[in-house]
Amino acid sequence: MTMLARVRQVLAVRTPRIEDAPEAQPAAVALALLEESAGLELLLIKRAEWEGDPWSGQIALPGGRRDPRDPDLLATALRETLEETGVDLARAERLGTLDDLYPRTPVLPPVVVRPFVFALARRPSLALSAEVREAFWVPLAALGARRATVVAVRGVEREFPAYHHGGHVVWGMTERILTGFLELAV
Repeated sequence: MTMLARVRQVLAVRTPRIEDAPEAQPAAVALALLEESAGLELLLIKRAEWEGDPWSGQIALPGGRRDPRDPDLLATALRETLEETGVDLARAERLGTLDDLYPRTPVLPPVVVRPFVFALARRPSLALSAEVREAFWVPLAALGARRATVVAVRGVEREFPAYHHGGHVVWGMTERILTGFLELAV
């Protein structure tokens, strides 16, 4: 069974945990998967650096906060992915939803993030917005094991579990989402 078939099978019968946090702003991200001969690849972005953005310059999944015009969080994930990367997930296979997550630190804005998982039939071209400095595909098998990594957060060095790939460090909320996904998929 391919990893994509396993993901499809697991998510088809899984009920995600939904967080009830009325004080938090809802947000959504997309795990856009592509099955290649070497296995599953995932689309990640490096956020552009902006003054006042607490996630500035971090490696992330495409996504963002829900706009009042979004009918639901799925629409948020679709809109944000299209705006940030040019990837239209409207015709992609929707595999399922992962558990809602929220930041673990009180210095971040109160958000609850819902991750949606999609499978693409072929590699799309990318068209990055000003919010995104870089976008790239990562073979999930290349992420390897998480390891403790020191990251400077607002001038203070802290240790976090992280994945490393091609000079990029995936930590924080994105690491937590990927870890939960990989635990389901493997």
